[in-house]
Amino acid sequence: MKLFINTIKGESTVIELVLRNNNDKIIGRESVSARYCQAEKLLPLIDKLIKQNNCEGDNLANIEVFNQGGSFTALRIGIITANALGYALGLPVKGVVKANDKLKEAKIKDKFNIIKPIYSKEPNITVKKNK
Repeated sequence: MKLFINTIKGESTVIELVLRNNNDKIIGRESVSARYCQAEKLLPLIDKLIKQNNCEGDNLANIEVFNQGGSFTALRIGIITANALGYALGLPVKGVVKANDKLKEAKIKDKFNIIKPIYSKEPNITVKKNK
């Protein structure tokens, strides 16, 4: 089975998870509104999807995650979670980008590989200091 993680849906306000079998047929889907709280909602949502579909970590073949687009924080949270799960379970992680409304995925080289985010602009995460 494959777990797909999308933390950038709806301008980074929705988390969507999709569980597919080896023939790419969708066997489970969960989504939740998560504006400014992706970190708190992502892991419980993954746990819920896995349990509802009687899937164990041993049944997963790989993890796919969007690694381009959306807000800096939402993108980072999705990629960090996918990388951590891949490392812990010994699964390959694929980075997926959306180009011309088609999904393109990176090639898998090893059992575990680190996916890096592709940011569309420099992060703006600091507060200007008053002089």
